[in-house]
Amino acid sequence: MLTTAKQVIEQEIEGLKALEDALGQNFIDAVNLIVACKGKIVISGMGKSGHIARKIAATFASTGTPAIFVHPAEASHGDLGMITKDDAVILLSNSGETAELKDIIFYCKRFSIPIIGIVRRKTSTLVEASTIPFILPDVAEASTVAAPTTSTTMMLAFGDALAITVMNEKGFSKIDFGTFHPGGKLGSQFIKVSAIMAKDEALPKASPETKMGDALVIMTKKALGGIIAVNSSNKVLGIFTDGDLRRHINDNIVNKTLGELINKNPKTISENALAVEALGIMNKHSITSLIVCDENKSLKGFIHIHQLLSAGLSA
Repeated sequence: MLTTAKQVIEQEIEGLKALEDALGQNFIDAVNLIVACKGKIVISGMGKSGHIARKIAATFASTGTPAIFVHPAEASHGDLGMITKDDAVILLSNSGETAELKDIIFYCKRFSIPIIGIVRRKTSTLVEASTIPFILPDVAEASTVAAPTTSTTMMLAFGDALAITVMNEKGFSKIDFGTFHPGGKLGSQFIKVSAIMAKDEALPKASPETKMGDALVIMTKKALGGIIAVNSSNKVLGIFTDGDLRRHINDNIVNKTLGELINKNPKTISENALAVEALGIMNKHSITSLIVCDENKSLKGFIHIHQLLSAGLSA
């Protein structure tokens, strides 16, 4: 059984290597066509090719290129209306003669909608109809009954290569990617500090002349584990934290001022930084909060580790 499994994987690796060698000007032309497309990318295929087409559409959509999957059979019963003159179409077919694709092909030719064909047979209807045809390498399927295996793996890899190359050409960033993945662990890695920090009335802050008795009341009320000392221009002067309170518990601090006890070199972060960067700083320095300020030390916010954990980041 392991021998069979390894043979399948080795056969598909052979197909991927052949695919890599086959990439050329037509791949570049396909990328340029998609980058220049004013509408969306419509992707279709039947059977196993259809499953791959769905995944390619999802990859395009999540990496900055609007894309949808249209089932070829449904297209013949009204879903052709989803395809507009501003769109580009990608059609997947092993044989290039998939009957269900013919109505989409006819529709695209009628309205001059460009087609990128991903096909295995050099001589086929899909190759002839494609604005940019890409012929998959002639590598055998990884089964004795020729079930779609190597061919669909090559289609999937080609789609990934196309989507990621287009993404790079568009300058799509990690932050953009996070915008399309707001849920779960993936999305949490791209949340900005500004999205979850405490700000405005929620900020625990006071002037350095504030008596510590009053400062502790503010600190307790705001419940963020510290209080920030700021001057009249809202510039950060330092911070007093729960840890500082424990260290000074026997020093009769109530009658002292906030300015006397603050740490004047607190750790800070920009509001435009990723929240995961804030977590990294906290872990590195064994602290639980960070002051958020700009390059001029003007106070913008305050972020506590509990806010990061609540947003889905893992310590």
